[in-house]
Amino acid sequence: MNLNDIKAPVDNHIQEFEKRFRHSMKSKVPLLDKITRYIVKRKGKQMRPLFVFFTAGLCGEISERTYRAASLIELLHTATLVHDDVVDDSNERRGFFSLNALWKNKISVLVGDYLLSRGLLLALDNDDFDLLKIVSRSVKQMSEGELLQLEKARNLDIKEDVYFEIIQKKTASLIASCFACGAASAGADAETQEKLRLMGEYTGIAFQIKDDLLDFSNGKNTGKPSGGDIKERKMTLPLIYLLDNSTYLEKRKIINIVKNHNQDTDKVAQLIDKVNQSGGIHYARKKMEENLQKAFEILDTLPDTPWRKSLRDLVQFTIDRQN
Repeated sequence: MNLNDIKAPVDNHIQEFEKRFRHSMKSKVPLLDKITRYIVKRKGKQMRPLFVFFTAGLCGEISERTYRAASLIELLHTATLVHDDVVDDSNERRGFFSLNALWKNKISVLVGDYLLSRGLLLALDNDDFDLLKIVSRSVKQMSEGELLQLEKARNLDIKEDVYFEIIQKKTASLIASCFACGAASAGADAETQEKLRLMGEYTGIAFQIKDDLLDFSNGKNTGKPSGGDIKERKMTLPLIYLLDNSTYLEKRKIINIVKNHNQDTDKVAQLIDKVNQSGGIHYARKKMEENLQKAFEILDTLPDTPWRKSLRDLVQFTIDRQN
């Protein structure tokens, strides 16, 4: 099933959300306005707003608060992406130049701060304290996850439990907040909100493992270069599995490639082959499926409505996607 079909039940809501999201970023400072227009132009698949709308529909009605929840998450998420590009010294995002590539770090950091403050004010001006609490917690976790990853990346010997802690904080926490905010915006009780938050967490973990797997798929249909994570010295689950199942000497060779030869195409290709032969891909896929099943088990306890099917299709899409 393609994303347009999945999106169909909330197409009107997404169009209205886009209008409001653009408005929420407006500023009287011409430079800021120019930059925020550029940000809106390069939007991705909009998975996060979709998660918000589908969980709201599942728990009741899509309301004004649902639009604010989606905007709040997108504002804070965009702020973290802008700051991430500065931290990673990255010149590209989603096939476009990053803000720091066009406007340098100082302006990028200030734009990230601006977006963060717009998100906070959107919630505070409307007394959406519950939504702000949910999203603020996930931004805190995302920062912790990034710092944990930076700390562990120095010696590159990340164990599986640390890997899962990093992706739970860095990726899964924000997706979990989409589910919880959608539920809260529709007036769901605390128990249902927590159920959906947990479902979002499992979805986020599966989503990140899928990202890891795309990097080992030899560039076919992925839209991203194969081995990109290795070139960026990122420790992904298939690679961690290979390290955990290697002798001390083999481990040292692998770490040496990731640390010192990550731009050598031949050596990276050899390492990708080793990961494939080790069973690392199969292992990561199994872990992805386990988390997906946990997400669906929670979903199956909720009312059987068209919204439940839409949410299920969207979660499945995150795992079936090719980029």
